[in-house]
Amino acid sequence: MARVKRGTISLKRRRNVLKQVKGYRFGRSTKERMAREAIAHAGTHAFRDRRNKKRTFRQLWMIRINAALRENSLPSYSKFIGILKTKKSTLDRKSLAALAKDHPEAFVRMAKHITG
Repeated sequence: MARVKRGTISLKRRRNVLKQVKGYRFGRSTKERMAREAIAHAGTHAFRDRRNKKRTFRQLWMIRINAALRENSLPSYSKFIGILKTKKSTLDRKSLAALAKDHPEAFVRMAKHITG
């Protein structure tokens, strides 16, 4: 059987790892062992922060809705959401926040209509 040299595969693997860490600082961008570790940690942080992003956006929407309500002397955020739930409204926080930010007068009209 012919001899097989395995240099190409390991080189390809190494090139792929180093391509993923392009732009990292110090040895993490040039040394294979450090690069592998950096990729593992980056993946962990990316996974965690994709979930944290949802949390922070929800907080932002709540703040925007509450600010718009208080600015127009309407009930506070928690009372407003309670009223929405009792009226079984299908509007979510994201759309309410967008309305409050981009079309404040429409948001006020809608909020006054809902709160009665």
